[in-house]
Amino acid sequence: MTLVLAGLPLTAQAQNEPPDSENGRYSFNRVEDGYLRLDQRTGQVSLCSRRSIGWSCHPVPDERTALEEEIARLQQDNAALKKEMLARGITPPGNQKSQRPAADDKPAAKSTSEAELDRAMAAVERLWKRLVEIVQRWQREMTPI
Repeated sequence: MTLVLAGLPLTAQAQNEPPDSENGRYSFNRVEDGYLRLDQRTGQVSLCSRRSIGWSCHPVPDERTALEEEIARLQQDNAALKKEMLARGITPPGNQKSQRPAADDKPAAKSTSEAELDRAMAAVERLWKRLVEIVQRWQREMTPI
């Protein structure tokens, strides 16, 4: 009987402490529903809470991963558009040498497909700028004060 009572304070204390940190791999921060667990190796964040059978940790959705995937998708789209432009004999923006047209040079009339390509490139540029703004805003929000 004494053995059971001696173990009660230890059990109550264990319920209020975060799960095992596996030799410092994880760091824990107390939150309302339990603990946020940061994996020091992978950067994955999980929400850990006490259940009737022990601790349970569930991954927190990572906005950064979604942003990185969107950046990769936009880079692929950009590369495909540049390839298409080159196939049509158009020099993509950023690859142009600083050449000014002569005063008597008139811009050639653009075909419908070139106009569509210009609109697509403008849309991609707007998307890229917007994505950069989102990432910068996210970084400002995540920076500790």
